[in-house]
Amino acid sequence: MFMIEYKDIGWWYWLVTACMLSAGVAGYPNGFALAIGLTMFQLLHFMLRERSITAFPVQVRFWYLLLLLVALPQPLQVIYWIPTIGTWAQLIFGYCTMARCVSLFPWNRDQRFSVALLKRTFLSRPVRGNILQGQPPLK
Repeated sequence: MFMIEYKDIGWWYWLVTACMLSAGVAGYPNGFALAIGLTMFQLLHFMLRERSITAFPVQVRFWYLLLLLVALPQPLQVIYWIPTIGTWAQLIFGYCTMARCVSLFPWNRDQRFSVALLKRTFLSRPVRGNILQGQPPLK
């Protein structure tokens, strides 16, 4: 099912970022630097909007930025395929692998880490908002 949220500013940030990353993997390396710059701006915007550096949307953008920075050196640029494909998946289907990974950090969950939690986290349908809202209550 499609989950295109064109009324959300975050969705537009991700759209432009995905286009820049796509340009980068298509042979225009400045696309990577532009994506990093926009992600830094987006991170700052969400820190101010959420008024917290620990807010879940801020955490997702921080770890996304870190992934982009890790992939910046020429020998590692093949890694850019991961956020490029993942960002397009998030834009079109609402499935954000980064948010799902971040939701597993100990400070973002109140459930014990288990195989069942991994299955629920990565195999559950996308939800509007963030993945934390789709987690079942603590048993």
